[in-house]
Amino acid sequence: MSEPVPHRRRPRYSGKYPRRFEEKYKERDPEKYPETHAKVLASGKTPAGSHVPIMVSEILEILSPAPGNIVADCTLGHGGHASALLERLSPSGRLLGLDVDPIELPRTTALLAARGFGPEIFTPHKSNYAGLPSVLTAEGIGGLDGILADLGVSSMQLDTPSRGFSTKHPGPLDMRMNPHRGSSAAQFLQKSSPKALAGVLLENADEPRAEMLAQALSGRLFQQTTDLASAIRTASSGLPAEEQEKTVRRVFQAIRIAVNGEFSALDAFLRNLPLCLKPGGRVAVLTFHSGEDRRVKKAFQSGFREGLYSAIADNVVRPSPAECRSNPRASSAKLRWAVRAFSLS
Repeated sequence: MSEPVPHRRRPRYSGKYPRRFEEKYKERDPEKYPETHAKVLASGKTPAGSHVPIMVSEILEILSPAPGNIVADCTLGHGGHASALLERLSPSGRLLGLDVDPIELPRTTALLAARGFGPEIFTPHKSNYAGLPSVLTAEGIGGLDGILADLGVSSMQLDTPSRGFSTKHPGPLDMRMNPHRGSSAAQFLQKSSPKALAGVLLENADEPRAEMLAQALSGRLFQQTTDLASAIRTASSGLPAEEQEKTVRRVFQAIRIAVNGEFSALDAFLRNLPLCLKPGGRVAVLTFHSGEDRRVKKAFQSGFREGLYSAIADNVVRPSPAECRSNPRASSAKLRWAVRAFSLS
C-alpha cells in the first residue's frame, strides 16, 4: 500500500501589503478576490497586473461609437477602453484591436471573449499603431468611423518584473513591448555612445542632465533594472532624493521609447491617420509626456491647416481631479482629438 501524499498548503498571502509582486495573487485575480481588488482601487492605487482605463467617458463622447460603426483601438492593452467601445458598438458594429505585445494580446482577447465580445464583433491584430494601414488592407476596410490610441506603456507591463520596465521590483533590464524582437534595454545601453545616449535622454525625456548621465551610463552592461536605477542615483548623488527618483523615471522612459522605436511609430501613425478615417471619422489620442503630446498637437494643427481635418481640439483635455485621485496614473494624461474632413485637399 502506497504512502498517502501529505497535504501541502498553498503559499499564504504574506501580509496585507506583500513586497514581492508574485505574492500579490489576490490583486491579480479580481474575479476570485473582488473585495481585495476593490480595496486597492479604493485606496487610490492600481491593482498589480491590471490597468484602469483613463478618461473613458471623455473618449466615448469624442468618438461617439454606435452600432454599425467600425472602430480601431490601436493600443489594446488590458481591454479597458475596448470593453467600453464594444458595449457602444454592439450588436452590429466592429472593433479592431491592435497590440504589439505577444504576451498581453492573447490574454486580453480571451478576457473580451469571456465578456461576450467574440470574433463576430472583435478582431485582434498583433501590430503596433504604425501598422494600422496594413491591418485595414488585410481586413478589406476602406476607412474607420473612429480610432483610439492610448500611448505609452501599460500597467501590466510596468507591474510585471520580468518585463523590465520598472524599478519597483528587480527584473531583467529588457523593456521591449515585443520581447521576441529587437535589442533589450541592457543591450541598447551597452552599445550606446555617450553622444547618442545624451541625445536619446534629451529628445525622449527632456532630461536636463543628459550629457552627464550619458557619460556615466553608456557602454556599460546592466543586467537588472535595479542595477541601472542604482547607477542613475549614484550619478545624481548631489541631488535631493526626490529629484533623484524623478531622474530615474525620466531615464527609464527615454530608454524604453528608444528600445521600442515609439516616436518613429507615432510619427508614421500620425502621418497615415487621415487616410485611415472615413470622411467625418474621429480620432482620439491619449499621451503621457511632452514628447508624445508635441507630436500629436503639431500633426493635428498641420492637418487642420492643410484641410485634412475639419476640426481639432482647441485645448488639451485632462482627467478630472476625482479621476486623478482614484487613479494616480491618470495625472499626467493628455487627450487630443480630430475629425477628418469630408474631402481631402
